[in-house]
Amino acid sequence: MAAVGLLYVGAVLFVNGLALFGLVKGTSMIPMNLFVGILQVVTPFYLIFTADGDQAVIVGASGLFLFGFTYLYVAMNNAFDLDGTGLGWFSLFVAMAAVVYAWWNFANYSALAGTDSAVGDLLGVLWSSWAVLWFLFFVVLALGKASFTRFTGAWCAAQGIYTGFVPAIVLLNIPDALTTTLVWIIAAVSVGSFLVFWAVLRPRWQPRETPPAPTAYSAGA
Repeated sequence: MAAVGLLYVGAVLFVNGLALFGLVKGTSMIPMNLFVGILQVVTPFYLIFTADGDQAVIVGASGLFLFGFTYLYVAMNNAFDLDGTGLGWFSLFVAMAAVVYAWWNFANYSALAGTDSAVGDLLGVLWSSWAVLWFLFFVVLALGKASFTRFTGAWCAAQGIYTGFVPAIVLLNIPDALTTTLVWIIAAVSVGSFLVFWAVLRPRWQPRETPPAPTAYSAGA
């Protein structure tokens, strides 16, 4: 089930990243955010209610709500032309929580869940990448740093591939390929793509800028 969720996380990150970059126009990202948002709110409720006290399942499911509410928030902002600052500050909260989830997975996921440590390392890397991404959403939406919009969009779309699509495909059908080496390749690609997009798009930390239309601020994750 986690692999299926990752697949759709990848899809919505890819679409919302392209929206921030300017390639997906207007309100056309609403259906994807609505579908994935509902999926990632209903699914953790089911997992928690059927966990029978299994702490590993409850911890894993709890993090899904952070994404689910983000996507629903994006859909509502675009559907009702809302100001993006609320979503921006919520993104800061998600970023802080993501740091904690990353630490939990790096530190004791295998002991908690009784599974291979490569899975814990993978989730630690993914949560770390998402922590930085959600912090960028905060920078764009809450702080009004419009010069970061295209950079954030490009990196968001790229993360849809290597933190969503790739690990989902591996977990769904070729789990033996999930090794520590693959995990650290994903980590290196995440850092490398960040640096490349930064060098190419050159965001600048400037005084608060007048934000563009709210639909251009559709944070993804």
